[in-house]
Amino acid sequence: MDITQAITDEIPRLRRFARGLSASPDLADDLVQDCLERALINLDKWRENSNIRAWLFTILRNLHLNQIRAAARRPSEVSFDGNAEPVVATPPAQGQRLRLVELESALDQLPLKHREVLLLIGMEGMNYKEAAEILDVPTGTIMSRLSRGRERLRTLIDTGTRGGKSPLRRVK
Repeated sequence: MDITQAITDEIPRLRRFARGLSASPDLADDLVQDCLERALINLDKWRENSNIRAWLFTILRNLHLNQIRAAARRPSEVSFDGNAEPVVATPPAQGQRLRLVELESALDQLPLKHREVLLLIGMEGMNYKEAAEILDVPTGTIMSRLSRGRERLRTLIDTGTRGGKSPLRRVK
């Protein structure tokens, strides 16, 4: 298989992972674009028989960590319109959408090290060895982070992710 085709085939997975790490779809798309750009520029550094998915996910994760570090060094941004969150006229009617919002909110509250493992293993279906390679930690650490991340996620969802008030509990 052609290396550029192999990279192209990984784009949907990279987008899902980036969306799980980022605060918005736009930031996730920018992260994936930066990842692909870096991968193509450094294609000569990829080892022929190594795992292309692990290499790409490692690049994406490193870019994300660099963005976090850069954001910590610059002052916070302030909205000029005075509204930090968009105003919704009517609440969503579908319970499924509310559960997804609740899950996304709970995931956002997890420490990055737990969120990364949950996304790689739970969403991307990677095995422990692949996740360990991407995150550059031992397999035992992956298992521990996965267990702690799942437990914390359960706790956040069970108690509600918005100050003890779950969107589902308001609807019922």
